[in-house]
Amino acid sequence: MQLLRTDFGVLHIWASELASKRKTLVFINSLGTDFRIWNHVVEALGDRFNIVLHDKAGHGLSTDRPRSSKIADFADDLDTVLSHLALSKVVVCGISVGGLIAQSLYQKRPDVVEGLILSNTGLKIGTTDSWNARIAAIEAAGIASIAEPILERWFAPEFSKRRKDELALYRNMLVRTSPQGYMACCEAIREVDFTNDAKKIAVPVLCIGGEHDGSTPAAMVKSMAAQIPAAKFELIKGAAHLPCIETPELYSKLISTFVETI
Repeated sequence: MQLLRTDFGVLHIWASELASKRKTLVFINSLGTDFRIWNHVVEALGDRFNIVLHDKAGHGLSTDRPRSSKIADFADDLDTVLSHLALSKVVVCGISVGGLIAQSLYQKRPDVVEGLILSNTGLKIGTTDSWNARIAAIEAAGIASIAEPILERWFAPEFSKRRKDELALYRNMLVRTSPQGYMACCEAIREVDFTNDAKKIAVPVLCIGGEHDGSTPAAMVKSMAAQIPAAKFELIKGAAHLPCIETPELYSKLISTFVETI
């Protein structure tokens, strides 16, 4: 187990052996998941790229952040991880809220970001009312009370039908997330809007959408790509919000092709 002490607690991190001649991929997981969602992608790409993972605050084994935290605070945590590993040029792949954190990191440290992969995310996700409603539901009855509708947005119908055992495990991952950490992340997402910052992104960007994504619809991801100067959009058919789990081979191929062109 690898860990890193920060100003608020401890982050659970993992890094492959970092070879100087390889490009480095940094992955940021979504709301209600930990870095195990990248397992199949790491298996596919680990022989060609350096890989860095971390459980963002309040998820997996990492310490919770306070409820007053901002997306910029989660980006600061990732910046601390990169500094700890002495990494100066990386390609950052963030899924869902991870995509917001990736954008925030770029704003703070454009010097360390060589490229961005913004997967199943947007410039702004959800509304104030939708996030307040989710927080209120968790405060009243816990994450399990909203697990089923979340899973329906995470995974395409075919996945839920044919891979029921996996679905059960990812439900466990979701409901075992710290409620405090989950709600802190919800509040951070609620407050952020990068619409006015999109045109300032000056590195290559790959935007990935899922055909059946109920959380960040493909049309929203495509619209984000249109607002970023050096962005391209790719649609993964048959997938929903977590193509790193549903279609890891295709997802990994898109990432690999993009990174190798940088």
